[in-house]
Amino acid sequence: MVSIKTPQEIELIRRACTIVRETLDYVGSNIRAGMSTKEVDDMVYRYITSCGAYPSSLGYCGYPASSCVSVNEVVVHGIPSEDKILREGDIVSVDITAEKDGYNGDAARTFMIGDVSEEKKKLVKVTEECFFKAIEGLRAGTPLYDIGYAVQTHAESHGYGVVRSLVGHGIGREMHEDPSVPNYGKKGTGMRLKAGMTICIEPMINAGTYKVVFHKDGWTVTTMDGRPSAHYENTVLITEDGVEILTL
Repeated sequence: MVSIKTPQEIELIRRACTIVRETLDYVGSNIRAGMSTKEVDDMVYRYITSCGAYPSSLGYCGYPASSCVSVNEVVVHGIPSEDKILREGDIVSVDITAEKDGYNGDAARTFMIGDVSEEKKKLVKVTEECFFKAIEGLRAGTPLYDIGYAVQTHAESHGYGVVRSLVGHGIGREMHEDPSVPNYGKKGTGMRLKAGMTICIEPMINAGTYKVVFHKDGWTVTTMDGRPSAHYENTVLITEDGVEILTL
């Protein structure tokens, strides 16, 4: 069931989203080659908890970390490890959710480590562009699948694959709420968005095929062809005349 948030709930979500934004800014300023993905996760945990919040992913369905740190061909849900060392030329998606006073904020960024290839630079750039294409003209009354149509159209115009088996979502008291928000779809279809909805729009774009592999650890998802993937996500509030990006 889709939840329409009250002004009081929106303010609480906004506070959680501020912590998420600040955490990602902190990670972006400090992430570097030679660091393990566990060290990245430790940064996330320390920052979120220093703000009086809790990293929502820690313990979620048994997930063992405070963030998902996904390197190169890992699309999402990369489990932080002391053995996975970031190297010059890597791209690294860091996806975090913070809970503050019972409400959640969620966002992801793909960071470039040092001098990366032109292929990866373009992929990261286009993935971010996909998000902003998705919110163009978005407002109460917009059909839900217009979001995915915009993402898919922009990504595929660059020859990229749009992940089908992982989607965005509503957010509030729970990290994942209705509705599901695909990154593909037919324009003009789906439920009509309503003012007061809070949703996570998160393009997951692959340099090659859209097909992915789910690994035996129950979390890690990689591209089927081993080519790189990028991820860009924000929590968005739907209003009568537009959107407010709560994690920017």
